[in-house]
Amino acid sequence: MPCVNRGLNRTSVLAHDGTVGENTAVSSLKIQSLAGPDARELVDELAQIRIRVFREWPYLYDGSLLYERGYLTTYFDCAEALVLVARDNDKIVGASTALPLAAAEPDMQAPFQQAGHPLDEWLYFGESVVLPAYRGQGLGLGFFAERESHALSLGLQHCTFCAVERPAAHPARPAHYIGNERFWENRGYRPLPLQCRYAWPDIGDVQSTNKTMRFWGRTLPSD
Repeated sequence: MPCVNRGLNRTSVLAHDGTVGENTAVSSLKIQSLAGPDARELVDELAQIRIRVFREWPYLYDGSLLYERGYLTTYFDCAEALVLVARDNDKIVGASTALPLAAAEPDMQAPFQQAGHPLDEWLYFGESVVLPAYRGQGLGLGFFAERESHALSLGLQHCTFCAVERPAAHPARPAHYIGNERFWENRGYRPLPLQCRYAWPDIGDVQSTNKTMRFWGRTLPSD
């Protein structure tokens, strides 16, 4: 699909409730909103934070810089993509991405096409990553709010993302792990009857193996 730059590239201050604004400095955390091509120079920093966070449960991702550079290119090549960079002063402590589903990877598109959902009505949320020391400070809420606002700016009413589904009895599952499902539900997202398979190497594995990814979605208010 054609991609058009819609004048992103701004930095907003993060409030403790996850809202963002231009003028009120209530936190040292800031979210920088970039159009896809303008984030290209941050590729290695974004790749490294993704690799670090996705080593944790439930992804257990044994990532590589080479793969991450290629993955992020999908966002850098589309001017309608949104790249959010969370900073504590100059340090990158989190990141999130989104782009129209019509510009996403074919594996992400296929379940929607097979179910008869028009691709040009959806914004696809890529993964959000936050360093452990900065969790619980509103970055997750800020990422969702900024991506939903971006969807509406593109005239898209539907938002979706996918998350890995691991067996409850998986040996690497932490004993007291609490997932993000309630957070997503409180934001208005629900599981969709759509899934795909995505492959990556788990920590300690030599080969990539397929994992089931469940899609979640929400229709945004029109007013």
